[in-house]
Amino acid sequence: MTVAKSTLTEHEASFAEWGFAVSPSSRPGLLPVTALVDLALRRNPKRAHLLVSRILAKHVPTEPGIAVAAGLLLGLQVRHALSPLSDTDSRIADAASRLEDLLAGNPIAEADRAVAIADLCRDLHVQPACPDVATIGYAETATGLGQLVADSLGSYYIHSTRHVAAGTDAVRPYAAFEESHSHATSHQLLPTRHSALSGTGTIVLVDDELSTGATVVNTITALHATAPHRQYIVASLIDLRPAEDRNRLDELAFKLDCRITVVSLANGDIAVPGDLPAKAASFVSRFANEPVPAPKCGHVSVLDLTRSVEPIRSARFGNSAGATVCSAADRVAEKMATVVPATGRLLILATEEFMALPLAIASALQQRLPGVSVRYSTSTRSPITVIDREGYPVRSAVTFNSHDATTDGPGRRYAYNFNHAGQRFDRVVILAEPGTQTAALTGPGCIAEAVSTTGASVQVVLLPAERPFPEFGQGPSFGSYAASEVRWLIKDLSFAELEAPTAVREAAIQSGRANYAESLPQEYVPSSEYEELYKAALSRSASRVAFAVGRVTEQVLAVRAGAPVLVSLARAGTPAGILMKRWATQVHGVDLPHYTASIVRGIGLDQTALSYLASHYAPEQIMFVDGWTGKGAIARELEAAVADFARTDGAQFSPELAVLADPGHCSEIFGTRDDFLIPSACLNSTVSGLVSRTVFNRDLIFPNDFHGAKYYRELAPRDVSEAFVNAVSERFADVQDNVITSTEANTAEAVGNRASDWSGWAAVERISKDFGINNTNLVKPGVGETTRVLLRRVPWKILVRSTSREDVQHVLLLARLRDVEVVYVDDLPYTCVGLIHPLPGTRSMPEIEQKSAVS
Repeated sequence: MTVAKSTLTEHEASFAEWGFAVSPSSRPGLLPVTALVDLALRRNPKRAHLLVSRILAKHVPTEPGIAVAAGLLLGLQVRHALSPLSDTDSRIADAASRLEDLLAGNPIAEADRAVAIADLCRDLHVQPACPDVATIGYAETATGLGQLVADSLGSYYIHSTRHVAAGTDAVRPYAAFEESHSHATSHQLLPTRHSALSGTGTIVLVDDELSTGATVVNTITALHATAPHRQYIVASLIDLRPAEDRNRLDELAFKLDCRITVVSLANGDIAVPGDLPAKAASFVSRFANEPVPAPKCGHVSVLDLTRSVEPIRSARFGNSAGATVCSAADRVAEKMATVVPATGRLLILATEEFMALPLAIASALQQRLPGVSVRYSTSTRSPITVIDREGYPVRSAVTFNSHDATTDGPGRRYAYNFNHAGQRFDRVVILAEPGTQTAALTGPGCIAEAVSTTGASVQVVLLPAERPFPEFGQGPSFGSYAASEVRWLIKDLSFAELEAPTAVREAAIQSGRANYAESLPQEYVPSSEYEELYKAALSRSASRVAFAVGRVTEQVLAVRAGAPVLVSLARAGTPAGILMKRWATQVHGVDLPHYTASIVRGIGLDQTALSYLASHYAPEQIMFVDGWTGKGAIARELEAAVADFARTDGAQFSPELAVLADPGHCSEIFGTRDDFLIPSACLNSTVSGLVSRTVFNRDLIFPNDFHGAKYYRELAPRDVSEAFVNAVSERFADVQDNVITSTEANTAEAVGNRASDWSGWAAVERISKDFGINNTNLVKPGVGETTRVLLRRVPWKILVRSTSREDVQHVLLLARLRDVEVVYVDDLPYTCVGLIHPLPGTRSMPEIEQKSAVS
């Protein structure tokens, strides 16, 4: 409809005179573009205008349900683009018609209007998730919109960011791109798991408006360079691109050999005169010195929910499919509803990139407080020209200092349209980024002070933040080792009942019903006789262990240029890693970072732990550490895990494994290849920081979690963890000269002398065949692994080399206590080997017994 000249406001008349306008396009759209946006001016030499959305709720306080409905409708359009269905067409058309009626502002009671909005949002929710899709929202304006689209699709979601993720919260960037017209141009994507994006077939890019599509071109180019995708869907509230820019996206699709589809709620055209900055400056100068009424400042209070709700994970680090904000919003809204008056006008004010959860909270409050007129908007970094004239879309502003760390540094921030006559609120609730400190929000020049100048009562809500990666464990809260000795990349499962009888676990493992890491063996509490054997073994072999520690540490320092990061494989690797760290400190004055991570046969090395390490260190610094090798199953698991991580997440770790003892000949970095008793192998948690073996149970380990373990605090009176590493490290001075001499001599040896020939694996295959087991998983070679069989599994036989008696006294005692047959073998390549009992149903027991008798 053409508006008569006499009805134009002052700014509309000027805009029309300049040829500055948004108009409907010949391309069909769901909604008229003029119903969704207005034009404003802004103080930005790159782009002097701004499209002010009526449904985004960024710059204009908006009914939260309207913003939610618009986002879900856009998501439904994306779903239709993914899989066109006739019933989706009709749903989209019906929802668009209902939204248009609501936007038209037809006279209706507020209660009836709220019901109509709630019904529309409910009807737009779709249950089935769209597989193989990841959604990306653009900061800062489309972070909430992107979440709504992702919720509609049931997809993984991440938004771009200008925030700094450094120090303990560092995250390795996945991709970066530029938004050339923006007030702050640089965007990053910081997923904690790169595979969430790289392994996805379809990427959905969500923005509030498309003017030229340049940012989308930059984004797709950057994403495709990192990992190609077969399809990109660009979803925007409005699409104003001219034909040449639409063609540019088609050309990019052809160049990259992918499909690019664009969906929007409205299509239009925009005319921007070349001299707009000059005309705008002249026009704005007329209003520059107009006084702004200053109401009495409102009261500022703080509602601290940091201990009342669960920590909130930012979508800038990526959230898995189905991780909607609704449950968190309901919890926060429940707390807020008890302190917010039941009548009046309420504004929920979010901040910059933190949009999705506050919008959901505003929607929840709208349902909980029917007597309150709830609106929602957010602060922004964008400086918009304010003109307090009827019809101009930005009529008032408050300005304040930034409270977050961003890539472009500190600066001024703005919130619009609630400080002029007729638009003020009784109460404004500020929802800042979770984890923001009170002083950054309430001090002089901060957001709360600025908002209080509108006359509203201001309530600042403090929310707890979940770090991008889980917190690592350290003593004394997790494990009995000192915090300086090791950081556990392990989830604390001490609350869980995971122990199961050995026979029950064995049956589940051998039948294939469960992985061995889904439960825990009942923790063995050693007898006094067994403890005496352990003490004697430690006294006898401490120097030998110290020598092996020194030799392997010297090698690690050499191959990692003097700056390795030690990552022990839990839990047998943990004491070894602590000893290596102590050697580096005592002998070289170098304090090496030391972590412990979980590796599980059949599952692999903890991928969240690898993501953490890749975000905090150069992958080439990492050296994986274990106590010993058996047949090499863990070495193979490690090699496969780092190769898989390189493929999915783009960080290449070395599969090198440093061990104190390598009787299996499957590592090239070792202290010795003798199969001797490392005393820590005698015991379980009581020599490993009171920590259980690691657990990977999907009922307890969720996306973004580390693998888990338990901390057996109740065993503290029996704990010898510190005593063991002390006993060995006290021998360092005695063996240091021999270690250095041995290491220097070793560097002159032929490389082949240290090569891994995997002869241990071949020996295990022979033993498996000779004893009729035909399952190498049931053959555990070496002193350490044999001990584990006796402590954790259902042992069948113990093979002992005839000439080896001193290092197996504890094995013989355990075998006697468990009534396990000991078979002496003259040419056994290991000191001893544990054979796990093959259970009925996994192998014919008579055949095994017959084969054993023949052998």
